[in-house]
Amino acid sequence: MKKLKLVVIGNGMAGMRTVDELLKIAPDMYDITVIGKEPYGNYNRIMLSPVLAGEKHFDDIVLHTQKWYKKQGIVLVVGQMVVDVNRKKKQVITDAGLSFDYDRLLLATGSVPFIIPIPNHNHACVLSFRDIQDVEAMLLATQQKKRVAVIGGGLLGLEAANGLLKRGVDVTVIHDVPCLMNRQLDSEAAHLLQAQLEANGMKFRMGAMTKEIVAKDDQNLSHIAFKNGEDLATDLVIMAVGVRPNVALAKQIGLQVDKAILVNDTMQSYDPCIYAVGECVQHRGSLFGLVAPLYEQAAVCATHLAEFGIGRYIQKATATTLKVSGVNLFSAGDFSGANAEALVLRDTTSGVYKRLFIKGNKLVGAVLFGDVQDGSWYFDLIKQQQDVSAMRADLVFGKQELADAI
Repeated sequence: MKKLKLVVIGNGMAGMRTVDELLKIAPDMYDITVIGKEPYGNYNRIMLSPVLAGEKHFDDIVLHTQKWYKKQGIVLVVGQMVVDVNRKKKQVITDAGLSFDYDRLLLATGSVPFIIPIPNHNHACVLSFRDIQDVEAMLLATQQKKRVAVIGGGLLGLEAANGLLKRGVDVTVIHDVPCLMNRQLDSEAAHLLQAQLEANGMKFRMGAMTKEIVAKDDQNLSHIAFKNGEDLATDLVIMAVGVRPNVALAKQIGLQVDKAILVNDTMQSYDPCIYAVGECVQHRGSLFGLVAPLYEQAAVCATHLAEFGIGRYIQKATATTLKVSGVNLFSAGDFSGANAEALVLRDTTSGVYKRLFIKGNKLVGAVLFGDVQDGSWYFDLIKQQQDVSAMRADLVFGKQELADAI
């Protein structure tokens, strides 16, 4: 039986997870071609921070080596970008002039860093933090440039700052609101985090709006100018203010795009031969950045590519667990506090803070600082929407304390 042709545009984590899942359930169904603009196999972008910090090497974070693709019979096209897709002919064209026919096409184009359009944002000493080439550029630059400003106090910005701090450079994080990681933490946990990071040597400019990056010349910076009239001397700027779905190709070829590529519950675009997964998709109004939903999308997509037709992507609550500069953090669910009662535990001696949000006798959100061992348990309670009224008095003390109390 003649194999169908599957072309995957994007060699990142979501696209290759889909390929992995497909090989498990229908290993002989497709001739697979994967096209990626980076000159490597697939690697774990989540682990870029330890590479930046010197705790891991690039080889340690590779998920699929080039030998693996060969062994699986997959054609890997590296260092090329897809510039067009002829949907009538079902043909993909790269910037090197190569063309590939497909029966099914998978778009896994990911996202692109958002760069604030301020004066000198495109200077040689202004970098983003998105891929291994960004990490290599940072490491090369910091051999000479010892004062670094990281614009963005979210997860990505703090990871970049932490990695650079471990390399021995002077790091200042600039954030436009008063709280770090304001999407993942409440204000109290955010201030605890800032205090701990300051104790580790990180500096901050909070509530600071960047007006412009001032350059000395083409290869050197002078300072960052803020809208309130203050300055910050710096040699290098890292922009880590978020990402935008990479939808340029999808728009160009006429797929339906809102903020990202619109997909249904089977990860299918409006063209039934074209699927999409990962940070480039929009499903029922939502965009995605965490690994868990991307991998769930990959599993669903694989079942439909395999023509099993059994999977359906359902959005679930997501949790953020991280360790920044030795500080353990966890957050999940809704912690805005709107119409919810908060249960709070503060232990300043041991540096532990917990805030649980309860609405209608159900746990709806949790923020943990310092002690995160009960994070997965709280997350399960949030997902299951279990009635917690019977355990309410001891809930904030954690699973073990609750078991002892019972």
